Amino acid sequence: MHAPSWHLLRGRLTHTYHAMPLHPHPPASAAPAASASAPTGTVTAELIAVLVAVTDGDPRVLTVEDAAALPSGPFEPGQHSLQAGLRTWVERQTHHPLGYVEQLYTFADPGRSTQDPALRAISISYLGLTREARPSGFTGVGWQSWYRYFPWEDQRAPDTAATAEALTGALHAWADAAPDAALRYDRQRRIAINFGGATHPWNEELVLQRYEALWEAGLVAEAGGTGAPGQPMAHDHRRILATGIARLRGKIKYRPVVFELMPPWFSLGQLQRAVEALAGRRLHKQNFRRLIEQQALVEETGGVATETGGRPAKLYRFRRAVVVERAVAGTKLPLAR
Repeated sequence: MHAPSWHLLRGRLTHTYHAMPLHPHPPASAAPAASASAPTGTVTAELIAVLVAVTDGDPRVLTVEDAAALPSGPFEPGQHSLQAGLRTWVERQTHHPLGYVEQLYTFADPGRSTQDPALRAISISYLGLTREARPSGFTGVGWQSWYRYFPWEDQRAPDTAATAEALTGALHAWADAAPDAALRYDRQRRIAINFGGATHPWNEELVLQRYEALWEAGLVAEAGGTGAPGQPMAHDHRRILATGIARLRGKIKYRPVVFELMPPWFSLGQLQRAVEALAGRRLHKQNFRRLIEQQALVEETGGVATETGGRPAKLYRFRRAVVVERAVAGTKLPLAR
């Protein structure tokens, strides 16, 4: 079976946001006051950041509240744009400046968090790419592996891949408990597609679909369950993080977003490990390097570095012209099955 192609190129994504009356309320990272219910029909907009880095072959996300939430805050009347408001909240809560950022998704589903049921909250999420900086000194702020929240998404080794397989038993029990044959069939089909198996290969981009299936089955803590591993997050933040992971896994196939995550100089081994970390999958080493060379993505710096357990490795840097040259054609990086 042929593996999907992988690319390292980057582009811009736009998302339409329809403005509506906004009423400030506490940040998503703070529990709403039980004694002050909002008037029915109140609408608020929350800005939430999924800020990603890759450090030592591990995809990392910036969190607050002792790893339980993503940086966030309400869109306030004095903020002249959504992105400006997001930057204000992230820098205020973490002291980490935002670089490359794009709008991710807008969530408006009622009943997915602990917020006041009279309050209709619109969560406007953004994906930011950066390099991990030293801790800000703020209590509760830090970088966490995103596999801490989604251990079943790491398919790089047999023991971590087995986490996803272990979940399918509970999911099949959920499917079998459906009240009619049509719903049972639909659930079983979703499990096969989302979690892979004999008829469907593992698709690394279906992060959100896998989490939603576990949520519907009542297996994650946010839905009141205990069957699935992984640390829960406040409100609907783990769902938003799943959306960010899926977006980034898709984008590295055709846009050079990985450039934003690498240091100025790196070895080809470091580059491969970064892409594998994001994808949660292994890449074929020889094919990876051959395609890097064929498509002239990088150039040698003349320096070398000693990697653990190996001989000195040449250091490279990205050719910035690649961003323009490959924006249309793409750069294929095959995954090993």
